[in-house]
Amino acid sequence: MAAKQRQKLTAMETETAAAAEAATATATAAIDLIGEDLLHNILSRLTAESCASAACVSRSWNLIINRLLTIPNLTSALSCHPCLQGAVDEAVDKVLARPIRPQFVIASIGPSFDLEEAQCLISDRFSSEIPIITSISCGIFGQDANTNEFEEVQWDTWEDNKAHEDLLNEDEGVLVTVGFLPGLTVDLIPLKKTRGLMTENFVRSIRERSFSRSGSSPMGILLFSDEDIDIKPVLAKLDYAFSSETAIVGDAGSKFVYQNGAAISFYNSRVSSSAAVALSFSRDTGKPPGVGETQFHVMLSTGVSPIGPKYKAVYVKAVSDDNSTRLMATTDEIDFNMDGQTILDPIYDELGDNTHSRTLYVGVTKMRKCTSRHVDTNWVFMHEFQMVLRGDYEYLYVHGDGIKSYDSFQFYHANSDLARASCQNVSNKMKLLKQDLNLVTDDQSNSYGSYGMQKKYVFGGMMFACYGRGKLFFGEPNVDASPFLENFPGITFSGTYCNGEIAHGNFSLYENGSKEHSSTRCSLHEFSTVYLVMSYTPPTLPQF
Repeated sequence: MAAKQRQKLTAMETETAAAAEAATATATAAIDLIGEDLLHNILSRLTAESCASAACVSRSWNLIINRLLTIPNLTSALSCHPCLQGAVDEAVDKVLARPIRPQFVIASIGPSFDLEEAQCLISDRFSSEIPIITSISCGIFGQDANTNEFEEVQWDTWEDNKAHEDLLNEDEGVLVTVGFLPGLTVDLIPLKKTRGLMTENFVRSIRERSFSRSGSSPMGILLFSDEDIDIKPVLAKLDYAFSSETAIVGDAGSKFVYQNGAAISFYNSRVSSSAAVALSFSRDTGKPPGVGETQFHVMLSTGVSPIGPKYKAVYVKAVSDDNSTRLMATTDEIDFNMDGQTILDPIYDELGDNTHSRTLYVGVTKMRKCTSRHVDTNWVFMHEFQMVLRGDYEYLYVHGDGIKSYDSFQFYHANSDLARASCQNVSNKMKLLKQDLNLVTDDQSNSYGSYGMQKKYVFGGMMFACYGRGKLFFGEPNVDASPFLENFPGITFSGTYCNGEIAHGNFSLYENGSKEHSSTRCSLHEFSTVYLVMSYTPPTLPQF
């Protein structure tokens, strides 16, 4: 009797399963009848997780979702939730609220959050194969995960807190940016340090990885370096090894951890540690049919202007105890060796009482012999900024080393008026880019899978701004973000405040196009904002 009951129950379960399968098939077929365009619109509104499940429903759904996932996608969100877990959840939930196939994840957190804990929480939400870099920043820009409004969050990193009450004293916050760049491959490459920086190995790894994938130099490099190392020699090597066609941008002064494959490398690892880490973007020569090309466009808003005459360094000596350099100087008009006080007095007199201008830099022009394994040895001109520490009746003291006798230098000071004008100049360049690319709207770009549109368009942007800029510098928020927000409204844009902005390029930006400095290179900037704009060129469809 029991056996008959079991057989009857099994038969009922089989019939129920068959009925459910038939109902699902009928429902799927009914949905398919609504038309591909409408179905494309519906599926594009699914979360990333739901989209992955929907791809298994039917062949037609799978084809539409695959087309959705080949569309260029840069998405970001920030959260100022006071709890790290809550901030990570809000930001990650937002970036995964729409379909995306992540190639990389970049996260920035507030100074009060634990870096390693943040990396673990973020990596738990993504595949272990996805490169993830998490860093501590001085502030974040981006779309708020709750309000969808663009926010500029700058934390109080100044020593004199009372003088900067407008900044947030609560330095909690998380910014998560996720990207899929069709036509490009992404590799995470660390700059290892043992007894010294393994710079040659780092540059060689980037070159060899890119040439193995594309037969050419990388399209772009996103670089994050440890705040306690001197990244300038590394940047000089990268600048010499790769042409200006390779976009190199990033943050030169942070603490970071990263995930490369299943391994997580912590900042304070006792086994090995990294001085910097790079995301290298190379052309994908094996990309499937129907995939276009992603391009990078780098722009720079300068924020320092020259002041005083040009000097020539003499009696230069590096002081290793405090990582500084002491020197004296001469000019074309003054042939005796001037001490630090004699040099600085007229500079400060000219500056007056401008608070921001009390931050002084020397911009040093150097001629150095550069070598690289794949590039001929040559003499190059480079420009580097070094902060002025003090001056006395013996020497001028500046931060860092690398200055040699007879190197020429000039003083530079932070200038908010110049920075605002430079932002406007960047805005004009973005306007020209928009015209050149024949920009389409965001809605049209999201419909590429259905309609096969052929126009180039901007789909995202990133920004690295000096922590000395922002609301206090300009007197109002979002000045740095305005060039992108005004030219590309509704398109993903995010960024961080950092201590050292990386962008290799031409030093003539600081000399108003002077031919004298047209060949001088500058990769590390002060009081600047670096913009990385991403555009996409769809493939040319066959003509019938």
